[in-house]
Amino acid sequence: MKKRCAWANPANPLYLNYHDHEWGIPCHDERRLFEMLNLEGAQAGLSWETILNKRENYRLAFDNWDAHQIATYDDAKVASLLANPGIVRNRLKVAATINNAKAYLRLCEEKGSLDAYLWAYVNGTPIHNNGERIVTTPLSDQISKDLSKRGFKFVGSTIIYAYMQAIGMVHDHAADCDWHCPV
Repeated sequence: MKKRCAWANPANPLYLNYHDHEWGIPCHDERRLFEMLNLEGAQAGLSWETILNKRENYRLAFDNWDAHQIATYDDAKVASLLANPGIVRNRLKVAATINNAKAYLRLCEEKGSLDAYLWAYVNGTPIHNNGERIVTTPLSDQISKDLSKRGFKFVGSTIIYAYMQAIGMVHDHAADCDWHCPV
């Protein structure tokens, strides 16, 4: 039997798949980077499992995370999103996603891509930790502040650290997890 990080709910196949095949694995896919930034923000005040269980609904509701499309959402689209039981129907979080699409497009014009922007912070190499329970770091503080200055919403340091873990900028699998890779 495989040993996983304690947070991976063994009763939820989506969670196990996420733990085994996404979390902590370096991601350079632009659309997924944008998706995960917004999903981590949607998680604020909720459990990751809640968001993960709604992930496919989010993909449908937000045009498969097409930032160009999301940036054009109007009041009618916002109303339909707020009526969609498949996502978290929080007005601030929906507005943040639309805002983040616009901020993302500006960032891409300046930096080339979200991928280039993010991975430059770690020189393209993931940070390996020993599975300690960390919620923020000076680096997550720095990225959070910069994203906020660029107009992104729901990008506090704790959210950004979780995001860094999710996209593999930080490898934080527990020391007793089969996915832990000591450096």
